[in-house]
Amino acid sequence: MEILLLSVIGLCVGLAGGLFGIGGGIVLIPALTEFYGPDQHRYQAASLIVNFFVAVPAVYQHMRARAIRGRMVIWLMPPVVVSVVLGVALSEIAVFSNGGEAWLRLCFAGFLLFAGSMEGYRMISPGATSNGVVEAMGKAARPVEPLAGNVDPAQWTGRDRLRAVAVAAPTGITAGLLGVGGGVVAVPLQRRLLNIPLRIAIANSAAMIVATSFFGAITKNYAYFREHGQWDAMVLAALVAPAAIVGSLAGSRLTHKLPLTILRILFIGLLIVAAIRMGWGAWAQLR
Repeated sequence: MEILLLSVIGLCVGLAGGLFGIGGGIVLIPALTEFYGPDQHRYQAASLIVNFFVAVPAVYQHMRARAIRGRMVIWLMPPVVVSVVLGVALSEIAVFSNGGEAWLRLCFAGFLLFAGSMEGYRMISPGATSNGVVEAMGKAARPVEPLAGNVDPAQWTGRDRLRAVAVAAPTGITAGLLGVGGGVVAVPLQRRLLNIPLRIAIANSAAMIVATSFFGAITKNYAYFREHGQWDAMVLAALVAPAAIVGSLAGSRLTHKLPLTILRILFIGLLIVAAIRMGWGAWAQLR
């Protein structure tokens, strides 16, 4: 039954990761906490491994759809790798260790709530721009998004390159600190700072998650082993990953087929529910 439960969780993780270009950690960590109790560092170590297996098939699907901008991703990779290692180091500081683990969960919940609230604001505010993870609803929405902005890094100015770092650095730090893929940060920042269409931003985000999860998983699991002397996070990831791969293949295909309105509503609901569950448990432990 435990293997079946972890497989179901993995399937949901993969669907969310492939569908939204986010890696799946925002589903995996709250789900593991719900069913097995709090153990944030272990779950984050496992999540970063699973994120990699979610992101790889998603990248494959996005490449088939010709949605990834390879030259842009190459520019984003170095700062995102450095920042994810820094993020993991930040998650291991004293305030988040031992009894302070609840503070890390509270940070995780706050991050989810902020992201969900911003997406909700953009959806209901008439004057808000559609720079969120999913395009704003409305009659003016177009079914097919044209290319926008200067998507060729060969023509980027120095300011454009700084904007690329401003996308990659918060993405990597968030991924390393919270054990997520970082797509919740990467997608809207690409939309706002690099001015690229939603589907391309999601596809690029999936490619970035391959890097954040790979280097983040190595760093976080090594830190977890040094602290606890065991590799049980890797065993947990091995039980979740196969179903997550299946879910990711399905979810990344749906990204290019589902209406953008449905994507936005699903995404906001996912963030808010996860934030409430994680935040409530962490706050109850800290009181």
